[in-house]
Amino acid sequence: MHRLRRRRAKHYHRGTAMSVFMLDPITLEILWNGLRSISDECFLTLQRSAFSTNIKERHDHSVAILDARGRLIVQAENALPIHLASMSGLVEILLARYAGDIAPGDIFVGNDPHVAGGTHLPDINLAAPVFDGDRLIAFICNIAHHADVGGAARGSMSPGLTEIYQEGLRIPVIRLYIKGKLVGDILDLLLLNMRLPAERRGDLNAQIASSRLGIERIGHLGNRFGMARVLASYDEIIDRSRSRMLAAIAVLPDGEWTYSDRMDDDGVSGDEVLIALRLVKDGKKALFDFTGSSPQVAGNINLTLNAVRSSVCYALKALLDPGMPNNEGVVQAFEIVAPEGTVVNCRAPAAVALRANTCQRVIDVVLGAIGPLLPEHAVGAANGANTSMVFAGEDPETGKPYVYLETLGGGMGARSDRDGKDGVQVHITNTSNLPVEAIEMEYPLRVEEYSLVENSGGAGRWRGGLGLRRVVRPVGHNCEFSGVGERFRYAPPGIFGGEPGRPGVFELHTANGTVEKLPGKLTGLTLRPTDAVAVETPGAGGYGPATDRDGLCIRDDVDSGKFAPSFVARFYQSTRAD
Repeated sequence: MHRLRRRRAKHYHRGTAMSVFMLDPITLEILWNGLRSISDECFLTLQRSAFSTNIKERHDHSVAILDARGRLIVQAENALPIHLASMSGLVEILLARYAGDIAPGDIFVGNDPHVAGGTHLPDINLAAPVFDGDRLIAFICNIAHHADVGGAARGSMSPGLTEIYQEGLRIPVIRLYIKGKLVGDILDLLLLNMRLPAERRGDLNAQIASSRLGIERIGHLGNRFGMARVLASYDEIIDRSRSRMLAAIAVLPDGEWTYSDRMDDDGVSGDEVLIALRLVKDGKKALFDFTGSSPQVAGNINLTLNAVRSSVCYALKALLDPGMPNNEGVVQAFEIVAPEGTVVNCRAPAAVALRANTCQRVIDVVLGAIGPLLPEHAVGAANGANTSMVFAGEDPETGKPYVYLETLGGGMGARSDRDGKDGVQVHITNTSNLPVEAIEMEYPLRVEEYSLVENSGGAGRWRGGLGLRRVVRPVGHNCEFSGVGERFRYAPPGIFGGEPGRPGVFELHTANGTVEKLPGKLTGLTLRPTDAVAVETPGAGGYGPATDRDGLCIRDDVDSGKFAPSFVARFYQSTRAD
């Protein structure tokens, strides 16, 4: 039997009375893990049903459960932190627009950053309401990054675009299904405006299947434990997470700190783009004030407020309580000030496709402000980028178009007790590596090299992680390459005397053996079968003075082939390596 205490009270929600329960800790833990299990199963269902490599191999998708008020209750374990606020944003708009007109079997779709709560257009968001009888009790939400959603450039992720209209098809919050019936005209309209419509249909169907599974699983959970208990768990989960985050914030000393960092450029001009933070801590209150950041820019690196909220939430959790779950309670525990019309809270029709790189810089400034207060948790700057590459063309064997999109990892910053990890996704993204075998099976491309970048981790008592190098060549045809890099101009700094990591670079290798350095943000470079593009992602910053590094660690650096003797001589000359 599941023990519980019932209050003699009624809670009125949307005109429907329902009992409020005080759950005992054991029942709450069972329900919490049940909800997590549902979100994780839906995540795997989407991944395994998808058509595109970006989802089935790289796992660039997320799943979450929200309550009837649009509050985030649970996010799948392997979901992306950058998607945290987007799903809540869509449901908030959905509830405002369709209040009283939501039915079982409905599925809503949206992607627009300015009117649908999203952060960029390739992330298509689905929300499916869950009912208990005639009572709305939850939403199953998922986001999948589609490899192309139309627009001026193949892949919908190229730099140099200056307004949202150029970046792809804008979808407001609309119904894709009405009471279980597909709105075929809507789907036709979506697919007509996207390249590779068959792949897009397959990925959308995977999202739909994931949503329907979630609805079914919540019904099972309610049948087993009683829907009243499930509903009571929502408030408990949020309240406990909020209290836990407030307690973690309270440990920080009271005061005010500032930190700022720069983006390389916006892809249109070479002007400096500043991300500035003032952190004010008072008791359990934390204010993150981004006043002083650059005005919104012409290029597509701008952020909506939802993207900033996700970034701050991630950074706080990482520093203060990494084991804390993502839900509404965490978001409620702090305040953000981001003036409208700035790069961290842009106005329509600002372009935003490359927002992940700017999110990484927001995280860098939060870590930079708080890190010195918590030296045992602080890290050197990670690669600070979401280095993306898009190869697009027509397969010479099938005659069909293709779009290969991937974002590569790089170095993770060093910590107080260990070296930074090599070649990993960091912070706001945690997508997976796309294996060479998958690339060469799916696309007419050859991967000629996939390795770590020697000497790219910043020296220190603990050294920063190494970046990745990938060399790709088209096979039997001409194709188009677009690339987006950050930390290609400004190196990721070290911390507490650690050295910066090495910046990233794009290179063009031609048949006559020449190597040409390419811009850090470029669109539509034509590649012939005699050409190859080399992508080197940034390394990461070190922790502590290089002169404090242990000699055995230095020997391992050289023996592993990750660092050359010349690097050791430059940074560790006064340290014994024997």
